[in-house]
Amino acid sequence: MGKYTIGLDFGTNSARAVLVDVNNGEEIATSVWNYAHGENGIILSNKEPHLARQHPGDYVEGTTACIREVMAQAGRKVSGEDVIGIGVDTTGSTPIPVDEAGKPLAFDDEFKGDPNAMAWLWKDHTAHAEAEEITEVTARLHPEYLVKCGGKYSSEWFWSKTLHCLREGAKVYQAAHTWVELADWIPALLTGTTKPKEIKRCICAAGHKAMFNPNWGGYPDEQFLAKLDPGLAKLRRSLPSKAYTIAQAAGNLTQEWASNVGLKAGIPVAMGAFDAHLGAVGSGIKPGVLVKIIGTSTCDMMVWPLEKELVDIPGLCGIVPESILPGFFGLEAGQSAVGDIFNWFVNQIQPGGQSNGSHKTLTKEAEKLKPGASGLLGLDWHNGNRTVLVDQRLTGLLVGMTLATKPAEIYRALIEATAFGARVISERFEQYGLKVERIVNCGGISAKNTLVMQIYADVMARPLEISRSDQSCALGSAMAAAVVAGEHKDFGQAIKAMTAVQDQRFVPNQANTKVYDELYTLYKKLHDAFGTKGADTDLHGVMKDLLAIREKVRA
Repeated sequence: MGKYTIGLDFGTNSARAVLVDVNNGEEIATSVWNYAHGENGIILSNKEPHLARQHPGDYVEGTTACIREVMAQAGRKVSGEDVIGIGVDTTGSTPIPVDEAGKPLAFDDEFKGDPNAMAWLWKDHTAHAEAEEITEVTARLHPEYLVKCGGKYSSEWFWSKTLHCLREGAKVYQAAHTWVELADWIPALLTGTTKPKEIKRCICAAGHKAMFNPNWGGYPDEQFLAKLDPGLAKLRRSLPSKAYTIAQAAGNLTQEWASNVGLKAGIPVAMGAFDAHLGAVGSGIKPGVLVKIIGTSTCDMMVWPLEKELVDIPGLCGIVPESILPGFFGLEAGQSAVGDIFNWFVNQIQPGGQSNGSHKTLTKEAEKLKPGASGLLGLDWHNGNRTVLVDQRLTGLLVGMTLATKPAEIYRALIEATAFGARVISERFEQYGLKVERIVNCGGISAKNTLVMQIYADVMARPLEISRSDQSCALGSAMAAAVVAGEHKDFGQAIKAMTAVQDQRFVPNQANTKVYDELYTLYKKLHDAFGTKGADTDLHGVMKDLLAIREKVRA
């Protein structure tokens, strides 16, 4: 009889589960449940384009549906008695306002339908003004808080969102006993520990998004937060002084949940973490390996041994002890939109109409184009810049259009723009001493779109590998469950046993790389001119240089 764990993955548009053999990482069954509320699972606002919320009820229904489905798919091969643990990953920062029992306020009739009472999805940027204020005040009073999160605080993060709610949704804020990250709320739900004093907070969310660090006793102190707004002091008093790694259990599965989904009561539920962090685990991260999780956005993850000196790196989303792997610093960077940009072009702009402007059609046409042949160059900031500029008020840009520009040329230029953004991130890591020896990719785009991966390899001038699993985030969660259940003594052993890469590698085309190096020089000019205050960058020649490259390539 084998032993199995379940990894739960709560993404931007859906929840999913994977049932995994802990001995070799074989994925026995996978299920996906699309969130029921909003547009593709996201509650939006016509009045406020930066708003993105989710209904917590979708997480509860998704958990039930996904676990039941993987167990049904497994049939007689795996019974509930064979499952020894559960792991959880989610988007983040996705905080939820809850009452004194830990129940989301969105479940209360008083706040039914109020977006402020729902989960504030990671891509909600309504708090951009609060983020700038937090950055300014922190730089003056506690600069040490900022250096561990790249030098700027983001509107995607915990304190920005809670402060914005305090000011714009005061009724919800006052009714909330505390705010809980989705990555902490799901394990608490499964283990019956949703009361605020019982909820364990993961170091992943606390460290990368809420300025938690053991060096200053956990979260920022009340006095500092009161300088931002006295109302934040109330929230700070509800937060614990300790945070936990994925090698620790949040608790044990309750009898109610066990009966509901057909598992054994009492099995351990691992501490949660963000999808990208556990995606890195599921992709076999270790020092020297850059893991790119490519989906609607991207996250770029690296680790560094705790015992080795590590400088603070500006523009990162955090350098946090043990946020990815126990015993290592976790370093996170990323892009706020990648797949979302491609979807925007196809779904909103609709080039060629719905029938002739699909991803498949545009990809087929874009594959025929040579680098530089379109004369186009873009900035991939349609949802702001996460790394290295940390500025959600930046927007997208496309330079070089003429009356002859075709949809497929724009589509390819958008892909290339995200690839240039990816190169900026990898160069930032290496600039500060973290040598990138291998790049392993995971996520839906890396598994499905060979054009994107080849362009990335050509732009970054590096071979790219693909994680064996199409569900690397959920696999990483299942690996955490295997560790807390005692089937693997540590994550090094779990990674060796349960992860691998595909045989296919994307090797740079040297001729393409040469052209992309020229285009990247121009991209950096645009990047610095529009993204860096006080940059002394002359853009006069950019359009003409793009035309020169186009003419040379076409000749």
